[in-house]
Order: sequence, then structure tokens, then C-alpha cells
Amino acid sequence: MADNNWYPNSWKQHSALQQPEWPDKAALEKTSKDLCIYPPLVFAGEVRSLKQHLAKVAKGEAFLLQGGDCAESFNNFSADSIRDKLKVLLQMAIILTKGLNKPVVKVGRIAGQFAKPRSSPMEVVDGVSLPSFRGESVNDPDFSKEARLPDPARLERAYFQSASTLNLLRAMTSGGYADLNQLHEWNLDFVAKSSQGQRYKELADRLSEALQFMKVMGINAANTPAIHEIEYFTSHEALILEYESALTRRDSLTGDFYDCSAHMLWIGERTRQIDGAHVEFLSGVKNPVGVKLGPTATADDILGLCDRLNPNNEPGRLTFICRFGHEKIAEALPTMLRSIDKEGREIIWSCDPMHGNTYSSPSGLKTRSINHILKEINSFFSIHQSEGTIPGGVHFELTGDNVTECVGGSLEVLEEDLKDRYETTCDPRLNAAQSLDIAFLVAETLQKNGKS
Repeated sequence: MADNNWYPNSWKQHSALQQPEWPDKAALEKTSKDLCIYPPLVFAGEVRSLKQHLAKVAKGEAFLLQGGDCAESFNNFSADSIRDKLKVLLQMAIILTKGLNKPVVKVGRIAGQFAKPRSSPMEVVDGVSLPSFRGESVNDPDFSKEARLPDPARLERAYFQSASTLNLLRAMTSGGYADLNQLHEWNLDFVAKSSQGQRYKELADRLSEALQFMKVMGINAANTPAIHEIEYFTSHEALILEYESALTRRDSLTGDFYDCSAHMLWIGERTRQIDGAHVEFLSGVKNPVGVKLGPTATADDILGLCDRLNPNNEPGRLTFICRFGHEKIAEALPTMLRSIDKEGREIIWSCDPMHGNTYSSPSGLKTRSINHILKEINSFFSIHQSEGTIPGGVHFELTGDNVTECVGGSLEVLEEDLKDRYETTCDPRLNAAQSLDIAFLVAETLQKNGKS
């Protein structure tokens, strides 16, 4: 049931955590007013299409693949970097589609993932205390007083970079780049030499033979659009509420409100308070919504979130993205699954095996172990199998660049290798070869379990 007291800025009547201390309130107000009149980045019809696909995920008829940068950057922004991230997700989707024999819903962490929550509002380096880096839509990662000052103009820059990114993604996914006849072109050079790159090539060879047979039989891109183009959706954490509410629009067809900054938004583990501003804001928009859940979440927490965010129990509306860590998932997840299943709630369960498995290497760099990531994924699927529930998807921080930020994988990145190409502005990401490692494992695990 709709809340008649909700409007795009009603969140301001609630406690809003993780918001920047904007020093220039007049500049923030001007930026918000400008964003309010800019064109939407996504459209209500696209959002409704995603929700229909996610409804199938909730019923086990499709699988959700969500991935992309930890935090997008203003400096590392190019057509090549966007293309390479898309390549990785397309490769992973093909592996999963073939392995699971069901559609894969592709949702990028892209075109809006510019803000990050932080464990502390201040950062101390060599005795100097400055505001923490909160993502490039807020301040700059350089450690200086000027760089760390929150600047509302960055919200506007994030909007325009998101628009440029979406423009390219739409062209690539509908203009032939995502054509299944291009399968071999998606294999990045540095990945092609790895064992998983070879596995992908063998899979692409078999699929290309099948496509050639279909072509002979008269099935081609001209009469079967799914061969030539894909639906690709965007998502990000709805963290900076001034930005999200400014980009909220009322749909002319339905009269409903949509946050037009992305197709799907999620609430982080630090901002999921039931009476908080983030839950209040996303309770009123019709986008599919995710919530990150850590091991401290209780049954009361998640049922309360269901009541606030999905009161009509719509399939495809609400995704719980579990981020427990490989050592805590066995204790935390079963209780949550039972509480939701008992109440008959329509929920997608997705596994984020990244955030709960972060640790500091001996060199002081944050990293994640592929072994820990794989352990959490395996536990996620085996627990669902034991409970008779549906493991709906996976959620990764990844890049198409040949980075050395997570240890392990088929190319065997060691802790001493991290400094070689450690490029993230925030948390460590999987490189393309590691992403394929995990995609093959997910497909094999779900095939073995016989369900998803």
C-alpha cells in the first residue's frame, strides 16, 4: 500500500547516516535544483522491464548477475574501460547461461556508483586528520585539505559521466557489440592466455558452431533479436540522498515515482535502519531495491525491511544481498532464510562474497582472497539447497582491467604482487581472469546442486 505521506524529500524528516558535511549549503541547493530539471538517466519502462525479469529470478526461472566497480572514478573514465567491464559481465553471463540453462539478468554496478560509505568520518595519516574519502561524487581521494572538502559540483559531474556511460552502453548492447556472433571478441588479451580464458574459448567455439547451425536453419539476428542485442541494466548504492531525490521523477503513464538515476538501487549495511532516511526514500520509489545484509542482521530486521520496502509482496521488488564472510555465513544465513520462508515473503537472495572477506595484507593494502570468496559462494548455495530455498544471484566488485587487487585465482596473484597494479580508489576488485574463475565455479556448483 502506498504511503500517502511519502514524497521525494520526505527522507529529510528521518535520520540520514553517511551523508557528507557539505560546507556550502547554497551550492548544494543550486546543484540539487539543476539536477531536478535534467533529463532522467533511465526510464520508467526500462525499470518495469527489470522488475519483470527479477520476478522470474525470485521464482528460480532466471539468475541475477550483478557486478562492476567498487567505486567509479572521474579520472579512469574512457570508452575502453567501459567496454572492458561490459566484456567481463558478458563473458560471465554466457558461462552462467550455458551452465544453468536459464536466462541471466545482467545488472552492472556502473553509471552511478560514485559514492561509498565509510567506517569513520575522518582519516588519519601521519598524525594529520582529514575527512574520509567518500567517493568521487563527494570529494577526491588525494590526501589534502582541499581534495577532501565535499563539493556539490561533483554530484553534477557524476550525473554527466553517468549519462555518457549509459549512452555508450546502450549503443554497445543494442548496436551489435553484444551480438552472440562476437563471443570470441569478448575475451580480453591478458585473460585469453589463462586456463579459464582457454575454457571460455572452448565454450565460445561450441556456441559459435550452434549459432552457425541455427543460421543454416533460418534463425538469425534479423528474426531473433536476442542473438544481436541484450538487455543490460544499471545499479548503484543509493547513498547520497540529495542526488537520488533530485533525480526522482513521476511517471506520466502510472503516476508512480521512480528514481531515474539507475534501474536498481540498493541500501548498504550501514544505512539499512528501518526508521532511517535511506529506507524511507526507497520505500516510495518503484525501482527494484536491494539491501545489503551483514551477519548482525536479525530476523526482525529483515521482516521489518520487507514490510517497509515491499509491503505488497511483489516478486522482483526486493533483493537481500548477503555479505557475511566465509566464516560467518553458516551461522547467519539459515536463520534468515527460515524467517522469510515461514512468512511467505517474495525475496531474491543474492550473495556478495566480497565485502565480508576483506583483510589487510602485510604491506597494508586491503585485499580479498579468491579462496575465501569461493568458500562463501559454496556455502551460500549449499545452505540454500539444505533449506529448500532459491539462491537467486551473485554480486561482485570487478573490473576489466588487469589489476592485482585480490589474491589467488588461475593467474595466481600473490600478496607480494598486489603493489604491481593496485589501482582501486576504495576496495579491491576481481580482475577479468578471476571473474571467469568464479563464473565457472558458480555454474558448476549450481549444476551439481541441480537448482538455482
